[in-house]
Amino acid sequence: MIDTHSHIYSEEFDADRNEAIQRAKNVGVQHIILPNIDSESLPRMLALESEYPGYCHAAIGLHPTSVNENYQSELNLVKSELERRKWIAIGEIGIDLYWDKSFYAEQLKVFQQQVEWALTYKLPLIIHVRDSFRETMDALAPFKNSGLTGVFHSFAGSIEEAREIINFGRFFLGINGIVTFKNSGLAAVVEQIDLKHILLETDSPYLTPAPYRGKRNESAYTLLVAKKLAEVNKCSLQQIDEQTTHNAKSLFTI
Repeated sequence: MIDTHSHIYSEEFDADRNEAIQRAKNVGVQHIILPNIDSESLPRMLALESEYPGYCHAAIGLHPTSVNENYQSELNLVKSELERRKWIAIGEIGIDLYWDKSFYAEQLKVFQQQVEWALTYKLPLIIHVRDSFRETMDALAPFKNSGLTGVFHSFAGSIEEAREIINFGRFFLGINGIVTFKNSGLAAVVEQIDLKHILLETDSPYLTPAPYRGKRNESAYTLLVAKKLAEVNKCSLQQIDEQTTHNAKSLFTI
């Protein structure tokens, strides 16, 4: 299995980060992809990647909730990092209208700039969408048929939205603990989606799957997401493991 989205470099893991990574390895997680947030998260993320080379893989990007009046300096940092070294992806980027709509125009500009860089540097995108599906798809529309690839992280939408993403091009749906939430309705949606379009993720330390809701999430719980997908798809855990790992390796250069 591959956890394609984990913030295991965050402060929530300072007390037991190495143990958490060992637990992930113990259940069969072969790789962990680390999406960036902004300039504050970058040093912590790079330190973890250096400690676990070939296991933890860092992405670079500016998260929409970190977009404010100083967005240009943050964008400049992303650009300098893209020039400095090779990254697994550009992310976590996107549009978030859940917390604050006042910087929507700036979020849109930042998102589209980073999408352009993904094409320039031939990197996949890790896209964050919250209360912004239509805005996100409209922002991506000019890039249709451009060769753009990526994942819609933490997908929790309808089957119609899933199909729109799949039909747009080579984009995957990142499925995490939300699929185990009884009231989310996501299991019924995922049941209708071919496994070739799905990636496993945790979004640690957030969105902890049942039966551990309310506690800190971690990459070892990728297994719980995989087990739920096996249940929903009426197939073996091995099939989920093999297909989602193949998907992740076809999107990211691992």
